[in-house]
Amino acid sequence: MSTILHLSALYAEEGWSPSGSVPVDLTGIEGTSCYCSPEAEEELRKRLSALPQKGVFWIDTGDYHYVSKLRMELLEEPFALALLDNHPDDQADAFGSGLLSCGGWVQAARDGLPMLKKDYLNTADIPSGLPVFLSIDLDVLSPAFARTDWDQGRMTLDELLAATRRIAAEHRVLGIDVCGGITAAKGATAEDRRINTGTRAVLEGLLADLISI
Repeated sequence: MSTILHLSALYAEEGWSPSGSVPVDLTGIEGTSCYCSPEAEEELRKRLSALPQKGVFWIDTGDYHYVSKLRMELLEEPFALALLDNHPDDQADAFGSGLLSCGGWVQAARDGLPMLKKDYLNTADIPSGLPVFLSIDLDVLSPAFARTDWDQGRMTLDELLAATRRIAAEHRVLGIDVCGGITAAKGATAEDRRINTGTRAVLEGLLADLISI
């Protein structure tokens, strides 16, 4: 099962709607892009907690990667975060705003989630002993395999798939989400959408086959 979180126009523009997936329209919540206002955070927390947590969550562009932190709040046992991302997303709150953000959600999780024991960036070398929450940002891939509105890494799709397979084979997976892409408002082209939906389809097939949670 896949849950599609619509926070922007991304998935509507791409026509991304895997068979059997559940769309969740969150576009009416204000104050969510990149930084999440306290009011938006509470509304998202309420709506997320009401959803079944099984399967893959597609959580829109990288501007909304902080949704991973809200989902990890729902975990009730010690776990490790396996993050595949071109950015560590662990920036300190430089302005003292206290706002949850796409660039600081990992640090917010370290500070505020006692069940999060360790986090690992762009590696499948994760010691055994803890289940994992797997979070993927497509900007970890080179532009040959994904198009996003953030600077991108050099990972190939085969490398991403291999890392995902290994993590799933060696650890119990408590949750999965995937973000990344680019909207028309930020310059997306038909070719960008073609590449992104192709990569999403490959990932969807892998995650659906490999991981039963």
